[in-house]
Amino acid sequence: MLKIAIVLVTLSSTLAANIPGGLLPQLNGRIVGGVATDISSYPWQISLQRSGYHSCGGSIYSKNIVITSAHCMQDVTISVLKVRAGSSQWNEGGILLNIASFKTHEGFSSWSMVNDVAVLRLSSSLIFSPTIRSIALATKSPLDNAAAVVTGWGARSFESGVLANTLQYVNVSIVSNVECRSPVYGYGWQIQPTMLCAYAKGKDAFQGDSGGPLVSGGQLVGVVSWGYGCALPNYPGVYADVAVLRPWIIRAASSI
Repeated sequence: MLKIAIVLVTLSSTLAANIPGGLLPQLNGRIVGGVATDISSYPWQISLQRSGYHSCGGSIYSKNIVITSAHCMQDVTISVLKVRAGSSQWNEGGILLNIASFKTHEGFSSWSMVNDVAVLRLSSSLIFSPTIRSIALATKSPLDNAAAVVTGWGARSFESGVLANTLQYVNVSIVSNVECRSPVYGYGWQIQPTMLCAYAKGKDAFQGDSGGPLVSGGQLVGVVSWGYGCALPNYPGVYADVAVLRPWIIRAASSI
Protein backbone atom coordinates (compact mmCIF):
# COMPACT_ATOMS: atom_id res chain seq x y z
CA MET A 1 0.00 0.00 0.00
CA LEU A 2 2.79 2.43 -0.36
CA LYS A 3 3.15 5.11 -2.92
CA ILE A 4 3.48 7.15 0.25
CA ALA A 5 6.63 8.29 2.00
CA ILE A 6 6.63 6.07 5.05
CA VAL A 7 9.05 3.54 6.43
CA LEU A 8 8.47 0.23 4.63
CA VAL A 9 10.06 -3.12 5.32
CA THR A 10 9.89 -5.60 2.45
CA LEU A 11 9.00 -8.96 3.93
CA SER A 12 7.59 -11.08 1.17
CA SER A 13 9.33 -14.19 2.41
CA THR A 14 10.70 -13.17 5.79
CA LEU A 15 9.60 -14.77 9.03
CA ALA A 16 8.55 -12.73 12.04
CA ALA A 17 11.69 -13.69 13.91
CA ASN A 18 13.74 -11.69 11.42
CA ILE A 19 11.85 -8.42 11.81
CA PRO A 20 13.93 -5.60 13.29
CA GLY A 21 12.80 -4.85 16.83
CA GLY A 22 9.46 -3.06 16.88
CA LEU A 23 9.25 -2.22 13.18
CA LEU A 24 6.20 -3.65 11.46
CA PRO A 25 5.58 -3.74 7.70
CA GLN A 26 2.87 -1.57 6.21
CA LEU A 27 0.84 -2.64 3.22
CA ASN A 28 0.48 -0.68 0.04
CA GLY A 29 -1.67 -1.61 -2.91
CA ARG A 30 -2.61 -5.02 -4.21
CA ILE A 31 -5.48 -7.40 -3.64
CA VAL A 32 -3.84 -10.78 -4.21
CA GLY A 33 -6.24 -13.48 -5.39
CA GLY A 34 -8.96 -10.91 -5.93
CA VAL A 35 -11.81 -10.69 -8.42
CA ALA A 36 -12.83 -7.58 -10.36
CA THR A 37 -16.07 -5.99 -9.22
CA ASP A 38 -18.26 -2.91 -9.71
CA ILE A 39 -18.33 0.05 -7.35
CA SER A 40 -22.11 -0.36 -6.99
CA SER A 41 -21.42 -3.50 -4.95
CA TYR A 42 -19.09 -1.56 -2.62
CA PRO A 43 -20.23 2.08 -2.95
CA TRP A 44 -18.47 3.14 0.28
CA GLN A 45 -15.03 2.44 -1.26
CA ILE A 46 -12.88 5.42 -2.25
CA SER A 47 -9.45 5.88 -3.77
CA LEU A 48 -7.17 8.19 -1.79
CA GLN A 49 -4.83 9.77 -4.32
CA ARG A 50 -1.52 11.53 -3.94
CA SER A 51 -0.28 13.75 -6.77
CA GLY A 52 -2.67 12.09 -9.19
CA TYR A 53 -1.93 8.46 -8.31
CA HIS A 54 -3.81 5.97 -6.15
CA SER A 55 -2.01 5.55 -2.84
CA CYS A 56 -4.53 4.10 -0.37
CA GLY A 57 -8.12 3.05 0.03
CA GLY A 58 -10.77 4.41 2.34
CA SER A 59 -14.43 4.21 3.32
CA ILE A 60 -17.22 6.79 3.19
CA TYR A 61 -18.50 7.53 6.70
CA SER A 62 -20.77 10.47 5.80
CA LYS A 63 -21.29 12.92 2.96
CA ASN A 64 -18.11 14.78 3.87
CA ILE A 65 -16.07 12.36 6.01
CA VAL A 66 -13.85 9.47 4.85
CA ILE A 67 -12.08 6.89 7.04
CA THR A 68 -8.63 5.59 6.16
CA SER A 69 -5.50 4.41 7.98
CA ALA A 70 -3.22 6.70 9.96
CA HIS A 71 -0.13 5.42 8.17
CA CYS A 72 -1.60 6.59 4.84
CA MET A 73 -1.46 10.16 6.17
CA GLN A 74 2.18 10.22 7.25
CA ASP A 75 4.53 12.76 5.67
CA VAL A 76 1.84 14.22 3.44
CA THR A 77 0.93 17.72 2.29
CA ILE A 78 -2.82 18.14 2.08
CA SER A 79 -2.57 20.06 -1.20
CA VAL A 80 -1.48 16.91 -3.09
CA LEU A 81 -4.34 14.74 -1.81
CA LYS A 82 -7.64 14.00 -3.50
CA VAL A 83 -10.40 11.44 -3.06
CA ARG A 84 -12.16 9.70 -5.96
CA ALA A 85 -15.58 8.27 -5.14
CA GLY A 86 -18.25 6.56 -7.20
CA SER A 87 -16.02 4.79 -9.72
CA SER A 88 -14.83 1.21 -10.22
CA GLN A 89 -11.64 2.69 -11.70
CA TRP A 90 -9.21 4.61 -9.52
CA ASN A 91 -7.99 6.76 -12.41
CA GLU A 92 -11.25 7.92 -14.03
CA GLY A 93 -14.97 8.38 -13.51
CA GLY A 94 -17.01 9.20 -10.45
CA ILE A 95 -16.14 12.41 -8.63
CA LEU A 96 -12.74 13.73 -7.59
CA LEU A 97 -12.68 15.96 -4.50
CA ASN A 98 -10.05 17.87 -2.56
CA ILE A 99 -9.48 17.27 1.14
CA ALA A 100 -10.12 20.17 3.50
CA SER A 101 -8.59 18.68 6.65
CA PHE A 102 -7.70 15.41 8.31
CA LYS A 103 -6.98 13.96 11.73
CA THR A 104 -4.93 10.90 12.64
CA HIS A 105 -5.33 9.01 15.89
CA GLU A 106 -3.14 10.63 18.53
CA GLY A 107 -2.10 7.21 19.81
CA PHE A 108 -0.99 5.85 16.42
CA SER A 109 2.48 4.28 16.37
CA SER A 110 4.22 3.40 13.10
CA TRP A 111 6.32 0.90 15.08
CA SER A 112 3.56 -1.10 16.75
CA MET A 113 0.79 -0.03 14.31
CA VAL A 114 -1.70 0.44 17.16
CA ASN A 115 -4.60 2.86 16.52
CA ASP A 116 -4.00 2.87 12.76
CA VAL A 117 -6.96 5.06 11.78
CA ALA A 118 -7.55 8.55 10.41
CA VAL A 119 -10.52 10.63 9.26
CA LEU A 120 -10.58 13.09 6.36
CA ARG A 121 -12.99 15.96 5.76
CA LEU A 122 -13.78 16.54 2.09
CA SER A 123 -13.80 20.02 0.61
CA SER A 124 -17.42 19.56 -0.51
CA SER A 125 -20.17 17.10 0.26
CA LEU A 126 -20.76 13.91 -1.69
CA ILE A 127 -24.15 13.30 -3.30
CA PHE A 128 -25.25 9.79 -2.39
CA SER A 129 -26.28 7.50 -5.24
CA PRO A 130 -26.13 3.79 -6.14
CA THR A 131 -22.35 4.20 -6.54
CA ILE A 132 -21.66 6.55 -3.61
CA ARG A 133 -22.91 5.57 -0.16
CA SER A 134 -21.75 5.55 3.44
CA ILE A 135 -21.23 2.42 5.51
CA ALA A 136 -22.14 1.92 9.17
CA LEU A 137 -19.43 1.42 11.76
CA ALA A 138 -19.41 -1.91 13.60
CA THR A 139 -20.43 -1.65 17.25
CA LYS A 140 -18.74 -4.91 18.21
CA SER A 141 -15.87 -6.90 16.79
CA PRO A 142 -16.90 -9.78 14.49
CA LEU A 143 -16.85 -13.34 15.76
CA ASP A 144 -14.07 -15.79 14.97
CA ASN A 145 -14.48 -17.29 11.48
CA ALA A 146 -17.12 -14.73 10.44
CA ALA A 147 -17.26 -14.12 6.69
CA ALA A 148 -15.81 -10.79 5.54
CA VAL A 149 -14.71 -9.06 2.36
CA VAL A 150 -11.82 -6.69 1.69
CA THR A 151 -11.72 -4.43 -1.36
CA GLY A 152 -9.18 -2.26 -3.12
CA TRP A 153 -7.28 -1.61 -6.31
CA GLY A 154 -4.27 -3.73 -7.12
CA ALA A 155 -2.74 -6.64 -8.94
CA ARG A 156 -4.42 -10.01 -8.52
CA SER A 157 -1.05 -11.71 -8.13
CA PHE A 158 2.04 -10.92 -6.10
CA GLU A 159 4.26 -11.40 -9.15
CA SER A 160 2.71 -8.64 -11.29
CA GLY A 161 2.97 -5.94 -8.65
CA VAL A 162 1.06 -3.47 -10.85
CA LEU A 163 -2.08 -1.66 -9.76
CA ALA A 164 -5.23 -2.82 -11.50
CA ASN A 165 -7.52 -0.14 -12.86
CA THR A 166 -10.66 -1.96 -11.68
CA LEU A 167 -11.75 -2.46 -8.09
CA GLN A 168 -11.00 -5.93 -6.68
CA TYR A 169 -12.56 -7.91 -3.84
CA VAL A 170 -11.43 -10.89 -1.77
CA ASN A 171 -13.50 -13.02 0.60
CA VAL A 172 -11.73 -13.71 3.90
CA SER A 173 -12.60 -15.09 7.33
CA ILE A 174 -12.14 -13.32 10.64
CA VAL A 175 -9.46 -14.77 12.93
CA SER A 176 -9.97 -13.94 16.61
CA ASN A 177 -7.17 -12.04 18.34
CA VAL A 178 -6.63 -14.99 20.67
CA GLU A 179 -6.14 -17.28 17.69
CA CYS A 180 -4.08 -14.71 15.76
CA ARG A 181 -1.68 -14.47 18.71
CA SER A 182 -1.47 -18.26 19.09
CA PRO A 183 1.29 -20.54 17.73
CA VAL A 184 -1.02 -21.39 14.81
CA TYR A 185 -0.14 -18.02 13.32
CA GLY A 186 3.09 -16.04 13.28
CA TYR A 187 2.35 -12.73 14.96
CA GLY A 188 2.23 -13.46 18.69
CA TRP A 189 2.36 -10.39 20.95
CA GLN A 190 2.34 -8.01 17.98
CA ILE A 191 -1.44 -8.34 17.71
CA GLN A 192 -2.76 -5.59 19.96
CA PRO A 193 -6.32 -4.85 21.22
CA THR A 194 -6.91 -2.21 18.50
CA MET A 195 -6.23 -4.79 15.78
CA LEU A 196 -8.26 -7.40 13.96
CA CYS A 197 -7.05 -10.34 11.83
CA ALA A 198 -8.59 -11.90 8.72
CA TYR A 199 -7.31 -14.74 6.57
CA ALA A 200 -7.93 -16.77 3.42
CA LYS A 201 -5.44 -19.21 1.94
CA GLY A 202 -3.65 -17.63 -1.02
CA LYS A 203 -5.64 -14.38 -0.79
CA ASP A 204 -4.94 -11.12 0.99
CA ALA A 205 -4.92 -7.35 0.96
CA PHE A 206 -1.50 -6.05 -0.02
CA GLN A 207 0.25 -2.88 -1.09
CA GLY A 208 -2.08 -0.08 -2.26
CA ASP A 209 -5.00 -1.31 -0.18
CA SER A 210 -3.94 0.32 3.08
CA GLY A 211 -6.79 2.27 4.63
CA GLY A 212 -9.40 0.31 2.71
CA PRO A 213 -12.49 -1.39 4.12
CA LEU A 214 -12.92 -4.80 5.70
CA VAL A 215 -16.66 -5.42 5.77
CA SER A 216 -18.68 -8.09 7.58
CA GLY A 217 -22.42 -8.25 8.11
CA GLY A 218 -22.90 -5.05 6.12
CA GLN A 219 -20.77 -3.01 8.54
CA LEU A 220 -17.24 -1.63 8.45
CA VAL A 221 -15.34 -3.88 10.85
CA GLY A 222 -11.74 -3.15 9.86
CA VAL A 223 -9.34 -0.75 8.15
CA VAL A 224 -6.51 -2.37 6.17
CA SER A 225 -3.33 -1.83 8.19
CA TRP A 226 -0.35 -4.21 7.99
CA GLY A 227 0.95 -7.74 7.61
CA TYR A 228 4.02 -9.85 6.80
CA GLY A 229 4.47 -10.37 3.07
CA CYS A 230 1.19 -11.01 1.29
CA ALA A 231 -0.99 -14.11 1.33
CA LEU A 232 1.76 -16.01 3.14
CA PRO A 233 0.63 -19.18 4.98
CA ASN A 234 -0.16 -18.52 8.65
CA TYR A 235 0.17 -14.74 8.35
CA PRO A 236 -3.32 -13.17 8.23
CA GLY A 237 -3.89 -9.62 7.12
CA VAL A 238 -4.06 -7.24 10.08
CA TYR A 239 -6.65 -4.47 10.30
CA ALA A 240 -7.52 -1.64 12.67
CA ASP A 241 -10.54 -2.85 14.67
CA VAL A 242 -13.33 -0.37 13.93
CA ALA A 243 -15.55 -1.42 16.85
CA VAL A 244 -12.74 -0.75 19.32
CA LEU A 245 -11.81 2.55 17.64
CA ARG A 246 -15.42 3.64 16.98
CA PRO A 247 -15.63 6.24 19.80
CA TRP A 248 -12.49 7.96 18.50
CA ILE A 249 -13.76 7.90 14.90
CA ILE A 250 -17.06 9.51 15.89
CA ARG A 251 -15.38 12.20 17.99
CA ALA A 252 -12.76 12.96 15.34
CA ALA A 253 -15.34 13.14 12.54
CA SER A 254 -17.27 15.78 14.45
CA SER A 255 -14.21 17.84 15.33
CA ILE A 256 -12.37 18.33 12.03
